[in-house]
Amino acid sequence: MSTMTTDTTSTVVTATPASGSGGFWASYAQAWRRTPGSAVYLLAVFVLAMIAVSVLATLFWTGVGLLIIVIGIPIVVLSLLVARGFGVADRFLLRLTSLPEIAEPMWNRDQSDTSGFWMTLTRPIRGAHYWVYLVHGMVVSPIVSTLTFTLTTVWLGVGLGGLTYWFWGAFLPRGDGGEWGHYVADAIPWMFGGWSSWSVEVILYLVAGIVFTSTMPWALGALARLHHAIAQGMLGHWRSDDLAAEVRAESAARGAAVHAEDVALRRLERDIHDGPQQRLVRLQLDLAALERRAESGDTDAAAELAREARGHAKAALDELRALSSGVAPPLLQDRGLAAALAAVAGGTPLLVRTEIDPAIDAVVSPEIARTVYFVVAELFTNAVKHSGAAGATLKASLRAAADGPLTLDVWVVDNGRGGAVLAPGHGLEGLRERIAGLRGVMVVQSPLGGPTSVGAHIPLAPVAS
Repeated sequence: MSTMTTDTTSTVVTATPASGSGGFWASYAQAWRRTPGSAVYLLAVFVLAMIAVSVLATLFWTGVGLLIIVIGIPIVVLSLLVARGFGVADRFLLRLTSLPEIAEPMWNRDQSDTSGFWMTLTRPIRGAHYWVYLVHGMVVSPIVSTLTFTLTTVWLGVGLGGLTYWFWGAFLPRGDGGEWGHYVADAIPWMFGGWSSWSVEVILYLVAGIVFTSTMPWALGALARLHHAIAQGMLGHWRSDDLAAEVRAESAARGAAVHAEDVALRRLERDIHDGPQQRLVRLQLDLAALERRAESGDTDAAAELAREARGHAKAALDELRALSSGVAPPLLQDRGLAAALAAVAGGTPLLVRTEIDPAIDAVVSPEIARTVYFVVAELFTNAVKHSGAAGATLKASLRAAADGPLTLDVWVVDNGRGGAVLAPGHGLEGLRERIAGLRGVMVVQSPLGGPTSVGAHIPLAPVAS
């Protein structure tokens, strides 16, 4: 074993200098592979920028000049939409450079009412991204593209032209005073003494071509990265877009939670009115009749009324216990969600197999625990009433995301007849809204013939260590 370890270590140590020595050349070769795409982009984006500034300036300033007669508003909106098109084209051309793709921004961040013709028409005017795209197309891109186009043509012209001057320079007319090689030869005779003007020109052009060509991957790559950095900041997805999406999700979750609680309270009110309340009214009447029978001495009738009253009391108690399944029990507060889920599974008439991770108690907040307990209890009640199942499985576990918070996954799977669907006004829809109120999602898989699998996936806020 020690021999194998030594051999492996020596192999790694020997290979490390080799990879290090080849690192520069591998990186240089990779830069050369990106150079053609960068060159095409730098030349094409200049053409795109010149077209963009001509079109956008014409449209925008025409619209501004006509704002006084209202018709300028649609023209300004059109200029913003066209600016978006040019920006998207720029981001598309950037793919030629093999640099990371720039994410699409959130175009509609306006949360106000957008119904109506004018609200819809002027939506781009209220969008910050549209105005930034307009500034990019009218000002930033033309200036930067002109600079990078000039440098690109210089690098391509000197690099490729210098390397091939020995060929195409021979076809240029000479003897008309255009030669300059003899001036260089006269200036530094110790280097070019006795050389012809043509030879000096070929050598100097060749040296310049070698220098510019060898540095071309870095020069064009730097210019392409400049465009990419500008596009990333002006044409890409902003951090504020994520915050806007977060606010929108919070608002939707809050609305779903309020609606779910309202539906649950109305349902509880209806169930109490139709069930225990009627039983208790009947019990009150029976007790009054029992009192009268007892006063009249009719013991047999009184005993019969007492038995009926006891039956109504027992029925009312059973219905109240059933309704209380939607209310968190003391066990949930005393021993945590894992124990409460195990208890609700044990109290179900079905044969339930449980797979509950005890670690959920440490990361699940009381609000989420109450909702999960209610949802699981309701799912078991539905399975008993509607599925015809004989057994079920309850799973509760934590799932770690690579770039997000922990997620609580809860599954209730029964072996019933299936056919459960999410439909407005049905019980599963109310449970879905409760889960949505916690910014979670509920998944229902219930083919005809079963089994039925209902999963709740709820993101958990990170717990401070």
